[in-house]
Amino acid sequence: MRLKGLMRPLEESSNFSEVIGCLQKGQLPINLSGLSDSGKSYVINGIFEKIDNSIVVITHNEIDAKNLYEDLSLYSTDVYFLPIREVVFYNVDAISGDLRWARLKVINEILKKREKKIIVTSVDAMTTLYTPKQKYLEYSLTIKQGEEVDLKDISTKLMNCGYERVEVVEGKGEFSFRGGILDVFPPNAVYPYRIELFGDEIDSIRTFNIESQRSIEKIDKFDIFPAKEVIVDEEVKEKAINRITEELNSVIENSSKKDEDRVDKLRRIVNKNLEMLKETSTFETIDSYLPFFYDKMETFFDYLEGFTFIVDDIKRCKGKIDSIYYEFNENYTSFLQRGDILPSQNKLLIDNDEIFINLEKSNLITLSTFDGRNDIISLFKDIELKQTSLSNYNGQFDLLVNDIKERKEKGYKTLILAGTRTRGERLVKTLRDMEVESVYKDNVDSIEYGEAVITFGNLVKGFECPDFKVSVISDKEVFGEAKKVLPKKKSKKKGVGKITSFTELKPGDYVVHANHGIGVFKGIKQIDVAGNTRDYLDIVYDKGDKLYVPVDQLDLVQKYIGSEGNTPKINKLGGTEWQKAKAKVRKSINEIAEDLVKLYATRAALKGYKYSKDTEWQKQFEDEFPYEETPDQLSSLEEIKRDMESDKPMDRLLCGDVGYGKTEVAIRAAFKAVMDGKQVAFLVPTTILAEQHYKNLTKRFSDFPVKIDMISRFRSTKEQRATLKALKEGNVDILIGTHRLVSKDIEFKDLGLLIVDEEQRFGVAQKEKIKNLKKNVDVLTLSATPIPRTLHMSLTGVRDISVIETPPEERYPIQTYVVEQNDQLIRDAILREMGRGGQVYFVYNRVESIEGMANYIRELVPECKVGIIHGQMTEKELETEMMNFMNKEYDVLVCTTIIETGIDIPNVNTMIVNNADKMGLSQLYQLRGRVGRSNRIAYAYFIYTKDKVLTEIAEKRLKALKDFTELGSGFKIAMRDLEIRGAGNMMGSSQHGHMAAIGYDLYCRMLEDTVKLIKGEIDKEPIETTVDIKIDAYIPSSYIQDEIQKIEIYKKIAAIESLEEYQDIKEELEDRYSALPEAVYNLMDIAYIKSLAKELLIEEIKETPKEVRFKFQQGYKDFNNIYKILLKKYKENIILYFGDTPFFAIKLNTIKKEEAINFYKEILKELIENSHKN
Repeated sequence: MRLKGLMRPLEESSNFSEVIGCLQKGQLPINLSGLSDSGKSYVINGIFEKIDNSIVVITHNEIDAKNLYEDLSLYSTDVYFLPIREVVFYNVDAISGDLRWARLKVINEILKKREKKIIVTSVDAMTTLYTPKQKYLEYSLTIKQGEEVDLKDISTKLMNCGYERVEVVEGKGEFSFRGGILDVFPPNAVYPYRIELFGDEIDSIRTFNIESQRSIEKIDKFDIFPAKEVIVDEEVKEKAINRITEELNSVIENSSKKDEDRVDKLRRIVNKNLEMLKETSTFETIDSYLPFFYDKMETFFDYLEGFTFIVDDIKRCKGKIDSIYYEFNENYTSFLQRGDILPSQNKLLIDNDEIFINLEKSNLITLSTFDGRNDIISLFKDIELKQTSLSNYNGQFDLLVNDIKERKEKGYKTLILAGTRTRGERLVKTLRDMEVESVYKDNVDSIEYGEAVITFGNLVKGFECPDFKVSVISDKEVFGEAKKVLPKKKSKKKGVGKITSFTELKPGDYVVHANHGIGVFKGIKQIDVAGNTRDYLDIVYDKGDKLYVPVDQLDLVQKYIGSEGNTPKINKLGGTEWQKAKAKVRKSINEIAEDLVKLYATRAALKGYKYSKDTEWQKQFEDEFPYEETPDQLSSLEEIKRDMESDKPMDRLLCGDVGYGKTEVAIRAAFKAVMDGKQVAFLVPTTILAEQHYKNLTKRFSDFPVKIDMISRFRSTKEQRATLKALKEGNVDILIGTHRLVSKDIEFKDLGLLIVDEEQRFGVAQKEKIKNLKKNVDVLTLSATPIPRTLHMSLTGVRDISVIETPPEERYPIQTYVVEQNDQLIRDAILREMGRGGQVYFVYNRVESIEGMANYIRELVPECKVGIIHGQMTEKELETEMMNFMNKEYDVLVCTTIIETGIDIPNVNTMIVNNADKMGLSQLYQLRGRVGRSNRIAYAYFIYTKDKVLTEIAEKRLKALKDFTELGSGFKIAMRDLEIRGAGNMMGSSQHGHMAAIGYDLYCRMLEDTVKLIKGEIDKEPIETTVDIKIDAYIPSSYIQDEIQKIEIYKKIAAIESLEEYQDIKEELEDRYSALPEAVYNLMDIAYIKSLAKELLIEEIKETPKEVRFKFQQGYKDFNNIYKILLKKYKENIILYFGDTPFFAIKLNTIKKEEAINFYKEILKELIENSHKN
C-alpha cells in the first residue's frame, strides 16, 4: 500500500470508524455526506482497505465513472472500469469490438472470486440483463502443457462462445486451426496463444506476435474466456431459433393488410439474422435478441453477489434510470412500428422497481455532497465527512506556494501529486527556491503534521479534509491540464516484423512480371515435369496466352499497384510494348536519379552551425513529456540531434501519420536550438494550425524561460510590429507563423533552425521562398503523408528521412458502426454527444447540396446549432467558421472531407459520415482519426443508403469497412492507399504516370538500382538467375492449406539471400506450421543456391541428363580465377566451357544424388570466398 501515510488520518478519525462499525454490524444503508469530487475516491479506498468484500461503485454517467476509476487507480491496482453495453436495435452491419473486449475482461474479473476488487461503472449497467453467469463459467477453460485434449472439441467450444474461425489470427476473439496447431486470441489476453500438439497431448504453448505470426515466449498454461456476451451452444441455439421463428410467425399471422411493408421488412431482417445464426452461431445485433436465448437471464446483482454497493449521488442516478427506461421504451415502440424488431425484444432491461429493491437488499452505502436524506431509500444513518474541493491554480505558482505555506502553518498534512517522478523531484527544488521545504517519496508511509510530501500519480481534482487536517493537491492544479501517463507496456522485441508487403496475391489480381509485363493471376498450379513436382503461378495475358512462373522466381512477380481505381492494360506475351514502356520509365528514372545525386553533392559541400551536446535542461524538458515516447520517436530524435551536432546543415524530413507525435520531436529539436542561443522559425500552412501550435508550445515551455510568439492574421498590425522588432533584437526565441514568415520584412537576429509543418500543403512559389531562407540553416520538415518504406530505401543518402511508424498507445478505442441511413440513428447520435457536452462532425461530400443537408439536420434535431464548412469557401471564411466551432458556438459541423487534414478539437467525439460507401478506405481512416482525441469514448458512424442493388464495388468496400472496424486488414489497405499518394508527392506528379505504367513495386526497384549505379555503389544492374534442378520443390497442401498464406511463404522463400535468412525462415515455418517436409527444404535450398549464383553473376543453372550447367552472363570476362579454383579442388567432378557465354558443368555420375544439393552449395560458397580474396 503506497499511500499509507495519507490513509492513516482517515482511518483514525471517529466519523470514519463509525462508518466501518456500521458496515461490520450490517447497520445499512448509510449515507456519507459532505464529500467532494476526488475526495470520494479517498473515502472509497479507505472502506475498501477495511472490509473483506469487493466493492462496486455506481455513478450516474459514464464520464463520472471514468474519472472515479482514474482517481481510484492512484490508490490501488485492483480497480476495473466496466464500459456500458449499448442496446442497438438498428440493423447494424458491423460494430467494432474494442468495448466488448474491455467488458469481457471485467466480467472475467468479477467471476474470479479470489482477490477482492473495485468495479466502477455507471448506472446503465444495473438496468441491463445479462447472459446467465453459469454459461461464462462453463466456457472458461484453462489449457495446461502436458494435458491430453481433443482439439476438435475445443474448436467447437470456441465457436459456441463467440470465437470466429479464421485462416490467420489477427485480432481478439479469433482462432485458427491447422494440422496439429491451434492459435487462439482470448479477449482478456495481451498476446494470442499458439498450442502445439504431439498426438493428443499438448506439447507446448507459446504467445505469438500478430504481425509477424512468430512466437514470443513459452508458457505453461493460459485461460480461455468467452469472446461474446451471448454464449450459444447447440441447445441454446435450437431453442432460440424456435422461439424467434414462432414469434415471427405469430406477428405475421396477427398482422393486417396495411402492415404488409412492415411485416416484409421484419421478415427480411429476422430471416437474415436466423441464417447467420444457423451458420456461424452469431450475428451482429445478437445482444438485442438476448431474451430468446435463455429461459432466465441474470441481473447485475446476480453477478455481483456479496459485493458492497457504493452509489454516488443516488438522486441523479434515479433520474438517469428513469430517463433510460423512458428512452428505451420510446425507441422500442418506434422500432416496433417500423418493423425492425420483434415484440419480445423489450425484455432486455430489469424491471424498474427491482433495481432499488435489490439495492436495499445489498450492503449499500450512498455518497452525497450535501445531506443525503431522500425518499428513494430509507437510510439507517447519515454520517458527515467534511471535504472541500480545491480551486484550480492553472499553473499560477505563487498562489500554490502561498496555499502550501498557509497549510503548513495550520499544521496540515499536505500531499502533492506531481504526475511523474521527474516532475516531482523538480518540484521539490522549485519549492525550495521559493522557501518551502518539501520531500519527495515514492512510498508515502507517513506524513507529519505541517509537512508537505510530493509523490507521483494523478487525481482529477485536489481536496482537503479540514476535520483531520489532510490536504491533497493534484498534478492538474500544479501544472495545469496534464495528460495521463500511460502504464508502461513492456515491449517485446522478439517476433516483431515490419509488414514487408501488404500485397497478398489473390486469384483475379493484376500482377506485373518484370520481363513480361502486366497479366492476371489465376492461382497456383501443381505440374509434374519429368517426374518432379513443382508449383507454378498461373498468369493469363492478352488473348488468353498463359505464362507459368516457377515459384522460385516469385520475386519477379509483384501485385500491380497503380493509381486508385484505374485498371491497367494487359500486355501481350512476347510483344514489344512492355519493353518500350519499361525503357521509357527507365529514361525518366535516370533523370531523376541524376538530379538527386547532384543535389546531394552540393549539400555536402556547405558548412553549417555545429550545436553543442545536450544540456541538463534539455533532459528535464524531455522528462516533462507526459506520455510514454514510442521507440520511433526516440530514434528520430537521435537522428535529428546527430544532424544538429554535426557541421553539415541538416535537411531532414520527418514522416508519420496524424497524431503519431511528430510535433513533440520537433519541439525538442527547437529547445536544443534555443539552448544554444539560436532562434527557431516554425512555419505552418494555416492560421488555425499556427494558433494551435502556439497554444501547445506555450504550455509545453511553461516551466522554462523561452519566449514564444506568433505572427498571423489574428494579430493586429500593432502587435505584429512589436513582434518583428523583438525578433530583430533577439528577444523572441521561437516564432510561429504562416507563410507571412517568409516575407521580406522579417529579419531574424540569429536564425538556427527552421521547422516546416505539413510541407505537402505549401505551393511551389512558397517553397522557393523557404529555400532562400535556408541557405545554411538547419531545416526539419514534418509531413503526414506516410512515405513508403520502399521508396524511402531507394532515396537513402539523397534526402535524410526519419519515419515514425508506431502509433501512440490507443487513447480510447473509437466505437465504429457501419449502418444504413436512418433518421432516428442520426438524431440519437447527435443528442447523445450533446448530452455529454461534446460536438459532432457530420461529413457530407457534396458542396452543391451541403446547405440542404444542414437544414435537414436542423429539422431533425432542432435542439442543435449547425455550422457549415467546405473547400469552396475562402480561407478567411473557413478560419472564422472553424474558430467559431472550436469556441463551441456550433454543436454540429456539417463539412466535406476538408477536415481530414485538419486540426485537433478534443471536444468533437462523434462523427457521422454520409454515403461512406462512396469514399476511399484511406479517406475514411483519416477521417476516423479526427475523433477520439481525448479521454472519452468516441463514436464513428459510417452510413450508406440502401439502394435496391448495391454496386459490386460498394459492396466490397463495405465489406472492407466491416473488417476495418477491427483495425486489422483494413488498416493495411488504408496504409497502402496512402503510400501511393505519398509516393506521388515525393517524386512529383510527372512521375505518377510512369508509376501507373509499370506498377509501383517495380518502379521503386528500378529507382533503387539506378541511384546505386550513379552513386557508384554497384557496377551494373543486378542480373536475374534461373535455377532448374530436377527435384521435388514445392509446399504440399497438407502442410499449408490456405492459398494466400502459401503465396506469402513462397514470397519469403524466393527472397532468401543469406544463411541467416534461410535459418530464420526455417524457424518461422517450424513455429507456425510444425516440422518441414522434404519438398520445402528443397525449395529453400534452391532459393539459397540462386542467391549464391547471383553474386557470382551466374545467369542460369540447368540440369541436363548427364550434367548440371552453371552458365555465366554473356560477355563475362572474369572466369579465369574461378576456373583456377575449380580445377584445383574439383577436377574430378567438372567440365569447363569457354566462349562468349562461358559455363562450367558438374558431372552427375561423380556425385551421389542425395548429396547433390549440398555439393552445389559448397562449390558456390567456396567460389565466393576465394573471389573475394583475389
